[in-house]
Amino acid sequence: MNAAMERTDRPEADRPLVMKFGGTSVGSAQRMKDVAVLARVNAQNGVLVVVSAMSGVTDSLFRAARLAFEGNLEAAYALCEDLRAKHYETHRELSPGDGSAAEFAYIDTIIDALKERLHGVALLRELSPRSMDAIASSGELLSGQLVARAIGCRYIDARTLMKTDSRFGEARPDMEAIKAAVKEQVAPLMKPWEIVVTQGYIGSDQENATTTLGRGGSDFSASIFGAALGAREIQIWTDVEGILTCDPRIVPNAKTVEVLGYFEAAELAAFGAKVLHPATVKPALDAGIPVTVRNTMKPEGKYSTIKPGKSSGRPVVALAMRKNVSIISVKQEDMTDQYGFLAKLFKVFGDAEVSVDLISTSEISVSISLDSSSPLAKLKKELQKLGTVDILPGRVVIAVVGDLLKRTPAVLNKVFTVLEQIEVDLVSLGANSVNLSFIVKQEDAEFAMKKLHEIFF
Repeated sequence: MNAAMERTDRPEADRPLVMKFGGTSVGSAQRMKDVAVLARVNAQNGVLVVVSAMSGVTDSLFRAARLAFEGNLEAAYALCEDLRAKHYETHRELSPGDGSAAEFAYIDTIIDALKERLHGVALLRELSPRSMDAIASSGELLSGQLVARAIGCRYIDARTLMKTDSRFGEARPDMEAIKAAVKEQVAPLMKPWEIVVTQGYIGSDQENATTTLGRGGSDFSASIFGAALGAREIQIWTDVEGILTCDPRIVPNAKTVEVLGYFEAAELAAFGAKVLHPATVKPALDAGIPVTVRNTMKPEGKYSTIKPGKSSGRPVVALAMRKNVSIISVKQEDMTDQYGFLAKLFKVFGDAEVSVDLISTSEISVSISLDSSSPLAKLKKELQKLGTVDILPGRVVIAVVGDLLKRTPAVLNKVFTVLEQIEVDLVSLGANSVNLSFIVKQEDAEFAMKKLHEIFF
């Protein structure tokens, strides 16, 4: 990121606040009213509110797109009408009017455009990433205007702010263009008690075609906008009390992590913690802005703070787990002293555009973990040119994340005490010293998580 986005000359106490609200936080008219209260209370120096689509809407849009692609336009249209009714009802609860068509014109415009796009998909039997982005954006376009109505404030279409490349579905932000747009359109409005609403997740390319940052990209949007504004804090409002020490579905008594560092947060996000989008922390880190994760339903409750340039100072701060992992092992007995073997191996993954997670090497073999949705059969075919290939599906990566892993032998002792009781396929201690990861069979994962949490927390 350009250094110009890293700092602001405005005193920290006078800087605006960025508040991002996820789908559950804006999932009904009452939730939107709650958001309005939170935004007004925190608007001393101006607030930029960044919203996701209402809960469940994006899933419905993806489902409608698939139905249209399959030729079932009637079912796709039915979903559109369900969405129209849902947003009509939310509008009525927020701002009762005369019930005229004009009152709902902005909703009709978006839903009608959505139906036209779906008709095109069904007609051509083609669902390109570009078309999918235009369809998926409908949820944010609707929720943004509804939340602005709930608050009674200005609304800015995020597509005029979030400028990206044309990598539809996974667009990459153009930081300089975003900074210029935010400086022109948002910064002048960030005055005491002023609130502006925009969306996360969506953007536009140089030709003004709608793009998206990928699922979960609303957090990323908020972080980018916060960096461009030089915000004093970026708040991520969700349905849990911050980042927890473990998945509460596995360990119901998981605790809130009060303070953690950026690298710890990034590792937790990358290895399965669902509260934050993995890329969220980067713009905030570069700009020196703290990120807090808070519960919309319990605004006075516990929350987590991720501080730039700081860490928890704890040997273990939390546990994370990523499911649906496979291990590919390539064995070649004459690999020893063979130059270029690893380069050839990783070229196979690069050519297939597959990201790998953990890597373990020995004198005669290399083991690599990756998502099970990867083209395993294709990879195996190519890798067999290099040696004997074995694939182990149904695995889970468990990550023990903390600040002092390398300097705390007791942590390793405790972890390996648990691992003695189960079969482990691969172990990796990250070079950044904040992540000890290991891979186990899916049926052993919950046992390992529960025992580790019991030992450390």
